[in-house]
Amino acid sequence: MKTQKQPWRKKTYEKATLELKLFVVDQIQNGQISTNFASKKYDVPRTTISYWIRKYSTLVQQNTGMGKNDEIKKLKERIEELEFVKDFQQDIIADMEIITGVDLSKKSLPKTLAKEIELKKKNRLKENGFISVLGLVNKPSTKDVKHKKSNK
Repeated sequence: MKTQKQPWRKKTYEKATLELKLFVVDQIQNGQISTNFASKKYDVPRTTISYWIRKYSTLVQQNTGMGKNDEIKKLKERIEELEFVKDFQQDIIADMEIITGVDLSKKSLPKTLAKEIELKKKNRLKENGFISVLGLVNKPSTKDVKHKKSNK
């Protein structure tokens, strides 16, 4: 007994309204639902939803008036700001390590950051002299240097 093959039919979909498209994209971008879930819930192919997301994101860029160059400029400014914060935090960690004598960075930070902090500590010690047990900076004064030269 042979079964008769039926031709494959392409699934037909209703045309989605703009409100539905924006609602679905908003839910996906806010993390409320996934693309797969939205596809099943609203009976829309995932590729179509992906297209809506791309289209919506360019629409948002046009509405905010931010072009790619503006976005790149804004991101570069943010990078500079974050690098300043990183340097400031590294300075504080280096100072604390010098004062306390405990290597905090080697234990808790990635190797690259720990190396940067170690270099900052070495530079600080060269600039400021050496550190006593109490954490006070003992910088050789010019009188001490002259006194040592005259003793020789």
